Amino acid sequence: MDKPCTLLVHFDKGSAAMANEIKADLEGSDVAAKVEAMKRAVMLLLNGETLPTLFITIVRYVLPSEDHTIQKLLLLYLEIIDKRDAAGRGLPEMILICQNLRNNLQHPNEYIRGVTLRFLCRLSEPEVLEPLVPSILDNLDHRHHFIRRHALSAISSIYRLPHGDQLIPDAPELVERALASEQDASARRNAFLMLCLCGQERAVAYLFSNAERVTEWPDLLQMAAVDLIRKVCRSPNRADKGRYIKIIISLLSSPSTAVVYECAGAIVSLSSAPTAVRAAANTYCQLLSSQSDNNVRLILLDRLNELRTSHRDVMVDVVMDVLRALASPNLDVKRKVLDLVLDLLTPRNVEEVVLYLKKEVVKTQSGELEKGGEYRQMLVQAIHSCAVEYPEVAGSVVHLLMDFLGDTNVAAAVDVVLFVREIIETNPKLRVSMIQRLSDTFYQIRASRVCSIALWILGEYSLSLAEVESAISTIKQCLGDLPFFTVSEEGDTTDSSKPAQPMVNSVTVSSRRPVVLADGTYATQSAATEAISTPSVTPGSFASTLNLRSLILSGDFFLAAVVACTLTKLVLRLEEVQPSKVEANKACTGALLVMTSILQLGLSSYLPQPIDNDSYDRIVLCVRLLCNTGDDVRKIWLKSCRQSFAKMLAEKQYRETEELKAKAQISHAQPDDLIDFYHLKSRRGMSQLELEDEVQDDLKAATGGFTKETDDANRLNRILQLTGFSDPVYAEAFVTVHHYDIVLDVTVINRTKETLQNLCLELATMGDLKLVDRPQNYTLAPESSKQIRANIKVSSTETGVIFGNIVYETSNVMERSVVVLNDIHIDIMDYISPATCADVTFRNMWAEFEWENKVAVNTVIQDEKEFLNHVIKSTNMKCLTPPSALDGECGFLAANLYAKSVFGEDALVNISIEKQVDGKLSGYIRIRSKTQGIALSLGDKITLKQKGGS
Repeated sequence: MDKPCTLLVHFDKGSAAMANEIKADLEGSDVAAKVEAMKRAVMLLLNGETLPTLFITIVRYVLPSEDHTIQKLLLLYLEIIDKRDAAGRGLPEMILICQNLRNNLQHPNEYIRGVTLRFLCRLSEPEVLEPLVPSILDNLDHRHHFIRRHALSAISSIYRLPHGDQLIPDAPELVERALASEQDASARRNAFLMLCLCGQERAVAYLFSNAERVTEWPDLLQMAAVDLIRKVCRSPNRADKGRYIKIIISLLSSPSTAVVYECAGAIVSLSSAPTAVRAAANTYCQLLSSQSDNNVRLILLDRLNELRTSHRDVMVDVVMDVLRALASPNLDVKRKVLDLVLDLLTPRNVEEVVLYLKKEVVKTQSGELEKGGEYRQMLVQAIHSCAVEYPEVAGSVVHLLMDFLGDTNVAAAVDVVLFVREIIETNPKLRVSMIQRLSDTFYQIRASRVCSIALWILGEYSLSLAEVESAISTIKQCLGDLPFFTVSEEGDTTDSSKPAQPMVNSVTVSSRRPVVLADGTYATQSAATEAISTPSVTPGSFASTLNLRSLILSGDFFLAAVVACTLTKLVLRLEEVQPSKVEANKACTGALLVMTSILQLGLSSYLPQPIDNDSYDRIVLCVRLLCNTGDDVRKIWLKSCRQSFAKMLAEKQYRETEELKAKAQISHAQPDDLIDFYHLKSRRGMSQLELEDEVQDDLKAATGGFTKETDDANRLNRILQLTGFSDPVYAEAFVTVHHYDIVLDVTVINRTKETLQNLCLELATMGDLKLVDRPQNYTLAPESSKQIRANIKVSSTETGVIFGNIVYETSNVMERSVVVLNDIHIDIMDYISPATCADVTFRNMWAEFEWENKVAVNTVIQDEKEFLNHVIKSTNMKCLTPPSALDGECGFLAANLYAKSVFGEDALVNISIEKQVDGKLSGYIRIRSKTQGIALSLGDKITLKQKGGS
């Protein structure tokens, strides 16, 4: 009784007048009017109208027409109309169209025959099909391949009907004979598919008999052969698996890329032998380099990533082939390639990979690549990961990357300086050369954040006398002459920064501002900075060294505080390594002059914004420290910072190791599982590939690789009761949530002694949910049940609600009865999964996202960490705050959580809680996202779950 919904098109509701107009046009002799009338009738039927009086008119006036368009519309009409009554019996008037269909099957025009055969594929009424079977079989021998092709499809459809084997009992034998003599590619495919579905043994016999000529088959038939092999090998008895694998391997050389792709996937599903996996990986890599469509490349990279999860040892050998896909201009492809390659690094291939990435970095300097800055940032991050995992390769790339400290792409420059900071700590052998290189290239840095990190590196890792003096000299050169501005009572502008050597390609920019002195007289403040007019400034030019000065004069007092701290560390270390106290005191005096000049600038009215309190306190602390230094303070400034940084790196490495362990698949075999001993087996007649496959199967059996545990309790939790037990109709739904759609399998049970007619499950949605199927009517016998499936599309991560009712009629009551269903709430947890991101990325997203939901903490839980773990479990999110930051008992807790939805949306959560005197927790949970739906839905979930409920 299921009726297929072919198409949903908006159309005005039909009326009696419209039906009469259609009837009048169909009875006329105008062909164009008949065509328009048939189109309107088809549209009305698709929109739910019945038009019961139109059938006889069409039989009388449309069936005899010879026009091809009218005949095609007639077949569409016959496909749509109801061919059965309410009891499920075929309508007697359907016999009237049999003679016309028989005439069409014998029509001299090939098109009429072909479309009629194609129409018969959609019929399921044995009463209509039975008299047409002889005519259908006669078309198997027609001279035109178009007719033979559709005749084979019609035979396949009829034979697969519930009683189709009674209509054409010898169909597999007839199709097998037709396949043996057929030459047309599409007809052969249709015949082979019919045998695959209805006579699998005959299809397998045909495949084995033509195994040597499979490579010569058309690609359509090759695809059907691959599908058959997959289907056969899923069965428990796979005695001929070796023969199937040989056919698949031979098809890997097919000229059709679609066939090659399917064969690569099939051979991996059939065999886990290294030879088979290597053949599949090489095939994917060849397709990756030959296909230009970015979507195809992304799919191929997904397949390679799936191979990596289960066959990493084999995938390591194709790393360089995967890297060639970086030639694609698409950033998404490049990103997936780099992620895949980083997971395949080994001590054997890491040098080759880093060398290739180094060449790619050099290419980004040419400026020819689109989005070269973003690509360079991705490459820097990839090289960073390689160097952290394999420190021995850091020396070959770190000096090249340090040339990009002054990159115009600030994000890329930040990645470079973070890479330098980590490598200089983990690779002590490179420290001397890296410090020298950083001192030489410091003048190129233009970003404040990059300058701050570079200054910290110079202050922490400049250990020798020459390094300390070079670092102090570099900082002073980048600051220029002091003070930063001068006050002249005459009102004349005075340059406070005069070049010590001729300027090249630069111009001095002076700023003046009148001020009132303490005695009430007027004076002028002036400050001078150096602006570069062209990018062709040589490194030795004075203009290019004033990066710190220009940033500080722009009001960046946080950088000024970092300068003060760095100079303080350098002076303290100079006092330890400098034998001459005079030189040390001279350096200390110079550092104090820099700090007092910064304070003078910050407290003056020259800049629009004065210095902030934090930076002021920090610089004043540095001044006091240089004036009076104790041993304990010296130890804190010179040693504790590096120790904290080393501890942070160790924690980061520990977290990454723990995440890798968590991702590893843990499978256990049962004690009584059967294990075949490879060396005791007979190897007669087995190929090398089959021998390797036997070994891999034994290893999987021993380690539990074949076991799949199903969470039955979780499945039971997804069964929702929709009606009460006392309702005349009982209904319950099993909810299956896929990534982009929801499937409701609704079981409807008639608990009465009457037949329920026109029973319809009417559903509606709220939120970003869309119902795909139209509601259909069913007839339910007394105390019988019916399975109804409803598909719902999901377009965003938002809590949705599905509601509706069941409507039915009975023979005793003419009015329709309604049973209201319980609401089905779609949980947001089905769409988000834990994810990780860098702290910098988290902060950037937190500042960028505009939607925030603030939830007050209201819970009976009294332990901060217990509450945090409860929120993490309830929201299915990942805690980004390291465990070391959560250690201790202080009465406060702050943590960041992160998750990502299947639609690519980011969910950020910050938990800030405090333990009150009475033991209760107070605080707020703030949720931020780019869209409103995920912020509100996640807030509702936390509000519901935070009290400690399950």
